[in-house]
Amino acid sequence: MRVGEAMHQGCTWVGPDTPLSEVAQILREEDIGSVPVGENDRLVGMVTDRDIAVRGVANGGLHSKAIASSPPVGELTARDVMTEGVEWLWEDDDMDTALGRMEQYQLRRMPVINSERRLVGILSMGDITHALNRDRCGEFASAVSAHH
Repeated sequence: MRVGEAMHQGCTWVGPDTPLSEVAQILREEDIGSVPVGENDRLVGMVTDRDIAVRGVANGGLHSKAIASSPPVGELTARDVMTEGVEWLWEDDDMDTALGRMEQYQLRRMPVINSERRLVGILSMGDITHALNRDRCGEFASAVSAHH
């Protein structure tokens, strides 16, 4: 099975200057744990609910990128708290490759890029579980029908 068959098709993404409150609202409304950040048609980072909590709120607006003083939490943007250097998968990668990379980088979800280098989805551990269950159900159904 390929990543493109198991992933969530498409995804909401934000620009780096999106207010953090808007990013948090997207996470809540879509019941997701992260949102990709894109700039000039390139994936430049990810904002997770943990990034918001730790880099934004818990540090009172201060984060590792701060030089002198940071803006108040209410003025932070996606760029202020995002994780840069995002790892990603190709939609044509096989699931073994995906699992290996997710394990290697200790990630529960990864953006998926197509051959035109466009963000086309997100692969999460939940997607993998559902895909494996579908695959196993299909194998079982084939095995059962072969005996009849």
